[in-house]
Amino acid sequence: MDWTYTLAIILLPLATFLTIGLLDKSMPNKLAGVLGTASIGTAFLLSCYTAYQYFFVHGMVDGAYQKIVAFNMEWLRFTDTLHIDLGVILDPISVMMLMVVTTVSLMVHIYSNGYMHGERGFNKFFSFLSLFSFSMLGLVVATNLFQMYIFWELVGVSSFLLIGYYYEKPSAVAASKKAFITTRFADLGFLIGILLLSWYTGTFDFTELTQTTAIGGLAMAMPMGTSFLGLSIVSWALILIFMGGAGKSAMFPLHIWLPDAMEGPTPVSALIHAATMVVAGVYLVARLFPIYAIAAPDALTVVMWVGAISSLFAAIIACTQYDIKRVLAFSTMSQIGYMMLALGVSQYSEGSNLGFTASMFHLTTHAMFKALLFLGAGSIIHAVHSNSMLDMGGLRKYMPITFVTFGIAWLAICGFPGLSGFFSKDEILVAAMQHNTPVFIIAVIVAGLTAFYMSRLFFSVFFGKNTHYHHTPHESPKTMTIPLMILAFFAVFAGYIPFNEFVTSTGEPFHSHFHWNVAIPVTLIAFIGMGIAFVLYYKESEIPTKVTKALSWVYTTIFHKFYIDEIYLFVTKKILFGIVARFIAWFDRHVIDATMNGFAIVTNYVSVSIKGLQSGQIQKYGLIFLSGAIFFALVFIYLFV
Repeated sequence: MDWTYTLAIILLPLATFLTIGLLDKSMPNKLAGVLGTASIGTAFLLSCYTAYQYFFVHGMVDGAYQKIVAFNMEWLRFTDTLHIDLGVILDPISVMMLMVVTTVSLMVHIYSNGYMHGERGFNKFFSFLSLFSFSMLGLVVATNLFQMYIFWELVGVSSFLLIGYYYEKPSAVAASKKAFITTRFADLGFLIGILLLSWYTGTFDFTELTQTTAIGGLAMAMPMGTSFLGLSIVSWALILIFMGGAGKSAMFPLHIWLPDAMEGPTPVSALIHAATMVVAGVYLVARLFPIYAIAAPDALTVVMWVGAISSLFAAIIACTQYDIKRVLAFSTMSQIGYMMLALGVSQYSEGSNLGFTASMFHLTTHAMFKALLFLGAGSIIHAVHSNSMLDMGGLRKYMPITFVTFGIAWLAICGFPGLSGFFSKDEILVAAMQHNTPVFIIAVIVAGLTAFYMSRLFFSVFFGKNTHYHHTPHESPKTMTIPLMILAFFAVFAGYIPFNEFVTSTGEPFHSHFHWNVAIPVTLIAFIGMGIAFVLYYKESEIPTKVTKALSWVYTTIFHKFYIDEIYLFVTKKILFGIVARFIAWFDRHVIDATMNGFAIVTNYVSVSIKGLQSGQIQKYGLIFLSGAIFFALVFIYLFV
């Protein structure tokens, strides 16, 4: 089968970005919205067709799904084996991601037609959305590490543009710079890791890198003594590559940009948190998973613990936040940590890849209910003109569609039986239980905390106190509620996809069964978390205030996100700028600049001293010429006569 048509999935958003961007001033707003939506809608339909052809018709050969290079062209060649190509690779995780990205992006585009209606820069917004979609789609189908890195940076640029969309607000500008700069530090590690890995393997190509024979030969090819702090160079290369993924996925301690990224329009938050930027790190580890698991299990251990710590850290903070989008932002960080720890506990052996599949499964289900949560939050903000949960309450009476759809997403992320999150979380917990007990305990605690803080949000917004609104809230227009209903459908039924038959670390389907011994106690813990939130927030009560006062400094510390931002600011301003940069600035002014100024002074002095030789008087030139001739004649006579 000719798969080159898949190029259109990537190029359609690019063409839309260029078209809307170049015709910004002359194109009617409505046309820009229709064009952007139609473009990503077509990409979605092509992705559906690709998924059908790959999973049900042509993808499986000899009982395993194959890697298919649909398109490939050489761009830069360095050696006989080392070259950068641009292409499209189709395998279970890339086809899965095509479906996830285009589905959520389509819902965000439809929703944005209503949410952004009347906003200045409407066309620019849709142009940037198309660039974001193009960047993420190019990332997931990359055939090699360097192509992924190129689109990785494009995702960073897109997020910078969209987070700072309200560029007249200083807070939005600061947030966009914070996201961009933080991820640049992480991406430096990613780039160094790519260079290290390619130096020893001689290739950037994913197919060659992840072949079992190539991985086995990698350790054999390593020169003697190539280790640092007890870890091999391959382990360090993969840890550095994961550093890039940790920055993009907002893992601790590179998470500081994520809450501030809420300064962008809410549809942007949905796109960043559900299907594009933050899941890129999970996808990166999954793409290189065979190397992590076989050649560098130490690096996979780092992935596991960073994921577990980030998951717990973010869940604790989410329990204290009042900005509805920030609660969801920390929830995203926590759920991404779940996916990372699932990859970390996986063992790469025949029939034992539950953690890998569970991670990809949760990535898919989370994309649906988290997009629904963010778009639902946008609908709420659109109605009450505030992000603060303190300004909300009793909205179920005014916004029935948002109430029901948001409620479905709330139950899904809490792991309510029968909904999508219940099934994907169960597989992660089972994988953790089988391979690492401490991580399993952390995952169970996080499940309980997730149920608590999401229930706190839900009850505070839709029940809670009877808020007296300045303007009576009303339901959002159909352009906003239809995507909510579609995503609610996926939030319910995405969990019934038999992922173990489609997406595995080896490409071979494996048998999986439900583990009631894990599901029942964890569900009970989730119900306890929901019950506590019900008691505290279902009706207006003084209990939460009393609890916060009793906890005092503990609550304050958590509310301020453990002062991580303040620590970063202290290190940056007081140490780097106040001490290191001040010395460097002094050295620059008094040594570097002084040296250059000295050269200028000497040159100027010499110039002034000899400029009389250029007087323009012929008799002087004749005298100088004659003197020179006599001098050289005398020298010649002295030396040779």
